[in-house]
Amino acid sequence: MRILLVTGEFPPMQGGVGDYTREMARAFAAQGHEAFVLTSVSLADAYRGGEPESWHVLPIVRNWKWGCWRQVLGAVQEVRPDVVNIQYQAAAYDMRSPAVNLLPWRLGRAPDMPPTVVTFHDLKPPYLFPKAGPLREWTVRRLARHSDAIIVTNVEDHVTLRQWRSAGQTLPPDHLIPIGSNIPVVLPQAFERAAWRAARGYGEADFVWAYFGFLNESKGGECLFRALARAPADHHLLMIGDRVGSSDPTNQAYAAFVERLMVELGVTERVQWTGFVPTEQVSAALRSADIVVLPYRDGISFRRGSLHAALAHGCPIVSTTPRVPIVELREQENVLLVPPSDPEALCQAVVWLQRHPDLRRQIGNGARELAQQFAWERIARRTVEEAFRFS
Repeated sequence: MRILLVTGEFPPMQGGVGDYTREMARAFAAQGHEAFVLTSVSLADAYRGGEPESWHVLPIVRNWKWGCWRQVLGAVQEVRPDVVNIQYQAAAYDMRSPAVNLLPWRLGRAPDMPPTVVTFHDLKPPYLFPKAGPLREWTVRRLARHSDAIIVTNVEDHVTLRQWRSAGQTLPPDHLIPIGSNIPVVLPQAFERAAWRAARGYGEADFVWAYFGFLNESKGGECLFRALARAPADHHLLMIGDRVGSSDPTNQAYAAFVERLMVELGVTERVQWTGFVPTEQVSAALRSADIVVLPYRDGISFRRGSLHAALAHGCPIVSTTPRVPIVELREQENVLLVPPSDPEALCQAVVWLQRHPDLRRQIGNGARELAQQFAWERIARRTVEEAFRFS
């Protein structure tokens, strides 16, 4: 099968949608499919020497406004894919026009076009322009309606699609297929946990929290720092990765707010930031922490790549109650959950786990076992067999 993946974000840009697209292209190619990635021209220099692996990168889209239609149509005519798979998250396209949202409609009006499948990484509407109002959500519903099939990555969005159907909206078939971890468990050569911690100034008695992922309002950064301020003095926080990604400039302001809060709370000396580091250093940091804390304001969700990375590394995870039940998450077996936006409850949960190392190990082992459900090979196979078959 020839698969054309459309994305506004792709490595070396930093962001979960780009990482997902890379992993899917890699998995499709490993299963004998021919994968093409259509992305932004800003990445042309990164791929001028060709692709390092067995897929094709087409960095030709100048921007994601109305002119992108012509460039996408040209790529489809050149590649002749069996399916076009649009990776949708509004922030990944720096949206100032709904051109991407109406792309399936435009492709459907052209002759001899292949089916279009949209993978919704979330259902959040784009900003577009001031006072866009109801037009913002309309563009997301329009994108769903004119696709030939829909993929959602988490149960919350699947519930939302059912609500849209119940309200009378006509939608194509939908499929709930999760994402996986973009951080493989690949430790540095001769890695030793105690030595890695000592090199960063952590003593044997220190209890190290880890947070992985960019800062944005939905991830609860302020709750994280307020919880740390309530914790004993031997508790420390390791912030893994860059503060913000490549796609959403609004996160800059939020990151600045959280950093000011850190100073106001007096926890600056208990926080370390790794900045952007290679994959093996992320893996080492996750393995070296005592616990991973992910206080999402909108609840824990399998759409979060940071959660999948923590699961894959067998980390004891403290996170927040999901908006809708997630059957795979079992309290005190593979996760510990607290209410969102409750720093006192978050701190108490972490301190309680510090005092119960056997439970920490149990939760970590359960997380590692759960992660086996989210292997990229399995995700790619399900995507082809469930969402890409139209005959």
